[in-house]
Amino acid sequence: MKKYYIILSLTVFIAAFSMCNKSTAFSESGYDERLSGGAATVFDATSNAFSNAVSGLSARDQRVHDLGDQTFAQTFVAPPSPIFTGLGPIFNNISCVNCHRNDGEGIPTAGFSNSGLLFRISQQGTDANGGPLAVPGFGTQLQDQAVLGAQPEANMNITYTDLPVTYPDGTVVTLRQPAYTLQNPYTPIAVDYMLSPRLAPRLVGMGLLELIPESTVLSFVDAGDANHDGITGKANYVYDEYTGKTELGRFGLKANTSTLLLQVATAYQQDMGVTSYVQKTESAAGQVQMDVVHGDVQPELVDSLLNYVVYYVKTLAVPARRNVTDADVQAGGTLFTQVNCSGCHRPTIQTGIDLTLPQINNQRIHPYTDLLVHDMGSGLADNRPDFLANGNEWRTAPLWGIGLLDKTNGTAYFLHDGRARSLEEAILWHDGEAKNAKQQFMQLNSTQRNQLLKFLESL
Repeated sequence: MKKYYIILSLTVFIAAFSMCNKSTAFSESGYDERLSGGAATVFDATSNAFSNAVSGLSARDQRVHDLGDQTFAQTFVAPPSPIFTGLGPIFNNISCVNCHRNDGEGIPTAGFSNSGLLFRISQQGTDANGGPLAVPGFGTQLQDQAVLGAQPEANMNITYTDLPVTYPDGTVVTLRQPAYTLQNPYTPIAVDYMLSPRLAPRLVGMGLLELIPESTVLSFVDAGDANHDGITGKANYVYDEYTGKTELGRFGLKANTSTLLLQVATAYQQDMGVTSYVQKTESAAGQVQMDVVHGDVQPELVDSLLNYVVYYVKTLAVPARRNVTDADVQAGGTLFTQVNCSGCHRPTIQTGIDLTLPQINNQRIHPYTDLLVHDMGSGLADNRPDFLANGNEWRTAPLWGIGLLDKTNGTAYFLHDGRARSLEEAILWHDGEAKNAKQQFMQLNSTQRNQLLKFLESL
């Protein structure tokens, strides 16, 4: 279980007012640039920066958040244990926190307890709802661990090849190109299949992202590239298994999930084999692996506990920006816009209405995403479609908190599969709709490149 910290000195509002005499912390519009999540911002730059509740919760709501935190950190076990049972029969990990370290991102290993990397699998074609078509006997996600008496579906081997990139000024940066090989399947795979690596993302601000109006997201689409910047973007509309409706995708690395409820419930089902009132069947349902299941009672996760975890994720605060008055950071922010990183990583968005939670209601936030999927080029392609997102397309990753990953994770990894070991490497992997921005970044001199990177580190 995590330690809980009471921040005695400041809430976000007190912090904002107490800094009113320090005008250099504010933009020209008078808005405090540090408030990445608006009222849902927390001033914490420690290893626990992603683990704070939004300020001002009632005693009851804080209790719900804390119960969700406890459940998020809870280790699940195989039946017949009387508590937190239902793990497996096949799974990827035994708790949420094992993938999302300190509510941050995963570690790009496979088959280990600290792994935050999993693999989606499907075959050519789509299912009845337009989603990925399951591979017989394997579903749409590989589970590489199993309870006693069962077999993992398969193991994954990861190798890297060095890929040098040379700037016009002669500076060389070495990227690493991953290769993924499926090994030891529990039964032969009878069809051609597609694999997609997915690294567990950080969780801050997800309640705010869920509250961005659909009309706002759609306004970012430039299907005909009217401004001729090479960026078009596309909204991914996905089928929600719980509501039975097709809805705007917001979450997941291909924007393939529409709500936090489904995102959390599916993680329990697919990653841990734990069922709920939202995902009622085992991830192994219909597979040979199901033969090892005895005596499971559905659902395995109590309704209230699932709701607590959803509320916990919804009410995680966004860490404040840092070093906003630093001259290099300010110069880097200008360059971020000049090279058009902001064409996809939209700095400022207004959330919609949620009267039950004023901390995320009608907030001016700075997530640096448009929630659209974009063609990122062949180098990052997984060649696996997911609803309307094709094999080259990925959701624009929110950048808030990205400069704190080294503290929350110990070692920071970037992009959808963790191949990039630095923000610079991540930029150099960009292509497709981001090609122009990457090329403009590469044309900067070393001082300017470092300024832009310092800006990113301030987010």
